[in-house]
Parts: sequence; C-alpha cells; structure tokens
Amino acid sequence: MRKNLKLTAAAAATAALALGLTACGTASDPAAKSGGKADESKPLVVAASPTPHADILNFVKDNLAEKAGLKLEVKEFTDYVLPNTATQQGQVDANYFQHKPYLDDFNKKNNTTIVPVVNVHLEPLGLYSRKLKDLKELKAGQTVAVPNDTTNEGRALKLLADNGLITLKPGVGAGGKLSDITDKKGLEFKELEAATVPRALNDVDAAVVNGNYAIEAKLSPAKDALAIEKPEGNPYANFLAVKKGNEQDPRVQKLAKLLNSPEVKKYIEDHYKDGSIIPAFGPVK
Repeated sequence: MRKNLKLTAAAAATAALALGLTACGTASDPAAKSGGKADESKPLVVAASPTPHADILNFVKDNLAEKAGLKLEVKEFTDYVLPNTATQQGQVDANYFQHKPYLDDFNKKNNTTIVPVVNVHLEPLGLYSRKLKDLKELKAGQTVAVPNDTTNEGRALKLLADNGLITLKPGVGAGGKLSDITDKKGLEFKELEAATVPRALNDVDAAVVNGNYAIEAKLSPAKDALAIEKPEGNPYANFLAVKKGNEQDPRVQKLAKLLNSPEVKKYIEDHYKDGSIIPAFGPVK
C-alpha cells in the first residue's frame, strides 16, 4: 500500500467512477451482491492500485488465469477510498491495495464489511542513514526521524524495537506512539510527515522510511537499509480483499491461489530486485 497515492478530486472522482462502474456493467455479479451463488462464467473484477498491485494482477491475468479457468478484469484506482467503497457496493468483486491496520481503521470509520482473503506482498519499511554504515553505529544522543501519522509511526517504532534500538510498553500494537517508548536508549526522535522523511536524511543520523518513498529517494531497501521489516507474520502485508460473505466465491479462491503461486513469487522477485516489494504469502492474521 503506497502512501504517495493522492486522493485526487475526491468528491468528483467518487461520483464519476461510481457512475462509470455502474454504466459499464462492472457490478460483475448481481447474485454475489444479493447473497446468491456467484456466476463463475463472469469475470472477477478486482480494484487495484496501479503499482505494484495492478502489475501483479495483470501478470496473473496474462499468464495464469486462463489455465486456471478464471476470467479476470483489473480496474485501476489512484486513491485509498474508492476501492473499498466499490467493493462494498458490489461495483467490483474484490480489491488489492491495502494492509490490515488500514482496513481495520477504514471499516470502523465507514461502517463497511470488507475482509481480507490472502496476503500477497509487503512494501517493507526500512531504517536508513546517510551517515552510518551499520546499525551498531547508532548510539545514544543521535537523532532518528520517524513518520508522524498513526499507522506508520507505530510501524516505525515496532521496527526499531524489533532491532533492539528502543523498548516499547507491553502490548503496544499498530497505533504505537513516542509516548509508548519505555526506554529510548538515549536516542532522540523527530516526527515528520512520511513523504518528507527521506529529505531529512542529511539532517538526522537515521530515519525510518516507507518503501515507496525510499525508492523515490533512490534508496534500495535490499542494499541501503540498516534494518528492514520481515515479511513473515507482518500485519502490513498487502492482501486480496472482498466484501464479507464473498470469501468462498470460487473465482476469489482461484485468484487467491494464483496470487500465492510460485509463478507470482518469481515475478515479484524478478521485477523488484531492489527489495521494494517482497512476497509475503499466506493467511491474514
């Protein structure tokens, strides 16, 4: 889930895209909306962010879907609201663009019932520095920049805690804040908007940077990060999601299997060798 996607012309876009989806008949399976059995002969319409989500889906569509007996249609969206509202309203069958902390917050705020189906990939958060070459060089008195939004600050603090740089209160989850640090190990922290963190690298000793912003700053997660998130059991993995009740749609199950296939794993590893996107297959926990 890439934080640099803009909510462009939100009200107008919502109306236009909703109208366009309805007019074009992309409410692909009325039976599914009413709780009936899905028509497997119809395409599975999936809303997705352009990169890497739509790229991965289009690889599946062009190389794997036909053999699996799946008709797949990919609809690209450039914001983080419409894919969920379109899924909830039945204008698309599924979406692929988000991680669980975001979805949990979205469902709570919007009274929606979107549920995850299967994890696919992780855009790892990393700790970077222009001044240090190794994690062990980060010492008391030095400054670390972290994103200041709720989701990413908690995520950044977890990365630092997992690498022994700070200690957090027991049970601190995705919404962790600086006040949840019980031992800073002498480090100082600077909170910044996620998009501006890479630009602060010359002014701080280290910074926790989102995967997409790292790439924009010409940082390679695989080569340049002093510490990086691991995909195993990571709550920030991006997943395929549907409206609750549609998880067992045979088309959804086929796509879930394909998205966790060796072919997709190879595609991700071959196309994102810088480590900006890594496979994170398996059930959503």
